[in-house]
Formats: sequence, C-alpha cells, structure tokens
Amino acid sequence: MNELFDLAEANDGLFTSKQARERGIKDSVLVRLAQRGRLVRVARGVYRITHYPPDKFAQYREAVLWAQASQGPEQIALSHETALLIYGISDANPAKVHLTVPKRARLRRQKPGWIAIHRADMAPSDVSEHEGMPVTSPKRAIIDILRASHRVDFARQAITDARREGLLSSEQAARLRQQINRYTHQLAAGSAKEQTIHRESKAS
Repeated sequence: MNELFDLAEANDGLFTSKQARERGIKDSVLVRLAQRGRLVRVARGVYRITHYPPDKFAQYREAVLWAQASQGPEQIALSHETALLIYGISDANPAKVHLTVPKRARLRRQKPGWIAIHRADMAPSDVSEHEGMPVTSPKRAIIDILRASHRVDFARQAITDARREGLLSSEQAARLRQQINRYTHQLAAGSAKEQTIHRESKAS
C-alpha cells in the first residue's frame, strides 16, 4: 500500500493497473486489495485508494487515466467546456468531462457515460499542464467550442474572461475575435444560401 500511495499521490489517489505493473505489483494483488476494500475500481484498469481525500479535479484525473490505461494514447487533453471550467473562465458547466484524443487513437475500453470523446490531432502548443493534468490551451479550447457548438456568444465571453485572468495576451485575444467574426460571417452566408435553396425548391 505504501508503494501505491506513492504512485497515486500525483493523481489524487488514482492510478492505473499499468502503472502498478511497472512498479512490480501484479493485477491479482490489486484485485485482492479491492476485495478487501483497500482499493476501489473506478473504471477498467483504473483504481482509487479508498478514503483518499479527493480534490475538485478528481473526476478529470480519472478521465485522463481511463484514456491512458493499458495501451491508450499518450497525447490526450481535457478540452472544450471542461478546459474552460478548469481554467475558471466563462460560465461553462458541462454535464460530461470532455477529452480530446488523436484522430487515429484506439480506445478499446468501454467508455464511461460521463466522458465525451473528441478526435483531433493537436500540436504541442495546443496542450499545457494545469494542476498536473493535460489541458488544451485557452485559445484551443475556445476554437474547439466554437467549431463544435457554433456558440459565438459563449466564445466571446470566454475570450473576455481569459483576457481578464491573464490567460490570453491582447494580441491573442484580438486574433481570436477576428477568427470569430470570420466564422460568424461564414455561418450567416451558409444560412442565407440554405434559405435561398429552400425557397427555390418550394417554388419548383
């Protein structure tokens, strides 16, 4: 248990069976400890030390470990609304934990219902470490939300909040606002085109 405490300390009491095996602790030992109530199996390949005091990021750490368990992808990040919530910007309050993984990543395990998976390739500059967790940058999170939900007002609020918290420079914020304006015009142009096609089809 002392070895497991050392292993789990950085992840709020959580660890994967793969990490335990790398320390020489067999899966059968983990199963016995779980049967005795010393461990809790929170997902396939992910365990939590019973009675370990969780912090407010416990569920996010669990989601990251679930994706990394066994032979999961190395390049993953908490993203979208979850990233903004972690940074404390905007009024984001997602019902699920959002994770972005590479497009070709293989996630063989059954996904917990409270995790939302997005597939996209990310540059190193798109991901930073926050509270010991991989999180997409504020800039990347705002763009991802805009593309996924088309919520222009939400994206603009996030930029304002991120600028106030010092998470974006004035130059970065200006570039993001320009991107949002271009995106808004594209949406408007696409909507107008669809309406024209609809009218013409009804007329014919």
